[in-house]
Amino acid sequence: MHNMALAFVAGNNEEARFAQKLLSQKYGNVVPSRADLIVALGGDGYMLETIRATISTCKPIYGMNCGTVGFLMNKFQDNNLIERLHRAKPVILHPLRMHATCRNGTRVEMLAINEVSIFRASAQAASIRILIDGQERLAELICDGVLVATPAGSTAYNLSAHGPIIPLGANVLALTPISAFRPRHLRSALLSREATIRFETTSSKKRPINAVADVIEVDDVIEVEIREDSNVKLTVLYDPEHNLEERVLMEQFNS
Repeated sequence: MHNMALAFVAGNNEEARFAQKLLSQKYGNVVPSRADLIVALGGDGYMLETIRATISTCKPIYGMNCGTVGFLMNKFQDNNLIERLHRAKPVILHPLRMHATCRNGTRVEMLAINEVSIFRASAQAASIRILIDGQERLAELICDGVLVATPAGSTAYNLSAHGPIIPLGANVLALTPISAFRPRHLRSALLSREATIRFETTSSKKRPINAVADVIEVDDVIEVEIREDSNVKLTVLYDPEHNLEERVLMEQFNS
């Protein structure tokens, strides 16, 4: 590990940039393409950005919190970094693969680590048909939106939309409505991680919708298909005393 080439990448905030300079001076710094391991400095949003930027390289990522939100991050500390990297435990994440079809015929494919969300794009509520593995499960959901979350992303937007927190080893995905109007009391559904979920708008002109893969938005979609891509393996490293699985468990008992 002492000979491991480290790449320190940082978000745009001052705290993260300062940490990057400090750690680079202490441990050296190479460009991500030449690194054995990437250390991401920022908040959860920057961690997701780093994962997306390096997804094709399969390089492990160790995040340290230098932002406002740090659920996916380890605590920042400039000392004993090599020892921490030695002790860090890997977590393998599988992203969602989204195939979105726009009203103009354009097809867009994206990966999402946390969730794929569908939102209304006008003052009109969205009208969405839901199919699971090709079978219609709900003919019409009138809502502000609906999302599909991974276990790692279940504590993010999914939780704020009153969806369930999912342990990392549960092998399920969460389908959670956002401000459902009809059926008004529709709750989240837990689906097999192997399920293929399709959302279709039933009124694309009057009730346009957009799709968002984590934070990347696709406008004016008419159909979105989502499935976990088990062929893509993302390795994220966590300190053993406060690993991601422990955080997900602790979050379920937070008051």
